[in-house]
Amino acid sequence: MFTLAQARHLIATLRPRIDELIVLRADLAEMRADLTDRGTSPLGGLAEVKGLEARIFGILEELTGHDIQVKGFAPVLLDFPGERDRRPVLWCWLEGDSDLRWYHRVECGFSGRRPI
Repeated sequence: MFTLAQARHLIATLRPRIDELIVLRADLAEMRADLTDRGTSPLGGLAEVKGLEARIFGILEELTGHDIQVKGFAPVLLDFPGERDRRPVLWCWLEGDSDLRWYHRVECGFSGRRPI
């Protein structure tokens, strides 16, 4: 369980890794498109694809190792289990958010997101 302050601190601490994940994801998408369309990519070939996949998987494992729930990859969607008004909630961060500013009750999911 994370307090809001703990979740905010962790997202700030991990932000460089999340930003790296976003760049790697874009590189991987571009490489796959190039390889499918032209059979070649300026970013590399199959070995580089596998390397990017491994690096992405490593970052995702790192996030889950902090007890963060990775709910989405494109866009990145992260949930931090917590409590608000004695109810279980998920502090919710979506790629593009500048800070952790949303939460939702566990049983409501993303569609139940509310501003903190």
